[in-house]
Amino acid sequence: MTKTKQNLPNEALDDHLIAASLRLARRGLGRVWPNPAVGCVLVRPDLGSSPFGRIVGRGWTQPFGRPHGETEALLRAGDLAAGATAYVSLEPCAHFGETPPCAQALIDAGVVRVVASAPDPDPRVSGQGMAMLEAAGIDTTMGVRQDEAEALNAGFILATTLGRPLVTLKLATTLDGCIATHRGESRWITGVASRRRVQGLRMDHDAVLIGSGTALADDPMLDCRLEGLEDFSPLRIVIDSRLRLALTSRLVMTASARPTWILTRQDAEPLRAQAFRECGLQVIEIGADGDHNLDLLEALKALGERGITRLLVEGGSHLAASMIRADLVDRLVWFRSPRLMGGDGISATAPFGVDRLSQTADFTPVEHSLCGEDTMEVFERATSTEGMN
Repeated sequence: MTKTKQNLPNEALDDHLIAASLRLARRGLGRVWPNPAVGCVLVRPDLGSSPFGRIVGRGWTQPFGRPHGETEALLRAGDLAAGATAYVSLEPCAHFGETPPCAQALIDAGVVRVVASAPDPDPRVSGQGMAMLEAAGIDTTMGVRQDEAEALNAGFILATTLGRPLVTLKLATTLDGCIATHRGESRWITGVASRRRVQGLRMDHDAVLIGSGTALADDPMLDCRLEGLEDFSPLRIVIDSRLRLALTSRLVMTASARPTWILTRQDAEPLRAQAFRECGLQVIEIGADGDHNLDLLEALKALGERGITRLLVEGGSHLAASMIRADLVDRLVWFRSPRLMGGDGISATAPFGVDRLSQTADFTPVEHSLCGEDTMEVFERATSTEGMN
């Protein structure tokens, strides 16, 4: 952690208030793309009776990425922002876009100190926000809970540095890793509590992706069905290289109300593609890989270009295997029910070309919890994403 001045308030207070800004930032996940989710807490040390003073303003990035968290907090604080310390989960922006820079807004409001958790990887910011504040005579601290802040905005960081979204693969299986019986029966392997957690995952991601096989078999809606949170449903995306999705499917029939995209090959039937466009879907044409399948990395970069930062993959065994084989899964959320199906069941992933242990996909466990009678495990990729451009 770097500091620009030595005589700073108690570091424990900085840690406590940055933690509060991170909790606020999480409210924006899934709803602020292409921007990062940022939280801001404004504190007047000279007011109030608490150890840190009085919180005079709180804010987080609003839907569609504007206003930013700092702007929201300043609006709530009004004149009380003068003399305040700003605790921000990400370095304040320094560039003029559709809104003025937040660093300048903090300066204009009379903030005297800024504590930021993590630097902004956007080259238009990347240190310039803090430099602007310092040039105005504002005391700055960077790096409080930085790892936590970077994990929270991992999607924005990947989109900025590698041009693709964070990919979370969700699997729901029996204890022995089966997603369906050999006849295709899969509802419901996991219980109600697990299904509610999946709804929460959808709410926290910008978009949810399935393959055409799952779309044809299940005719899903891919929405968030938690009571009162229906409007937080993600963008819906189908990988359909041959445009097999039925025009009468629920995804197509509701596309005018809920944004829906189709990723297909560049040589897809033009008339079929036009029919989908006329139904309100966005058709995105992607090149083929060396095996003549849709190039998944190119597909992810196409999503990144369109602002997607967090992608939840809920496809079947073939899409899961393809994503793992291409080394594109960043997080794995695995729900396991207390059932055994044996060799009669369909595996969570189709074969993806493993002959030796060195070829297996390697993940690190980061979370383990119970969901009713089921178990939820969260893993993160153990390999680097460097060189994937």
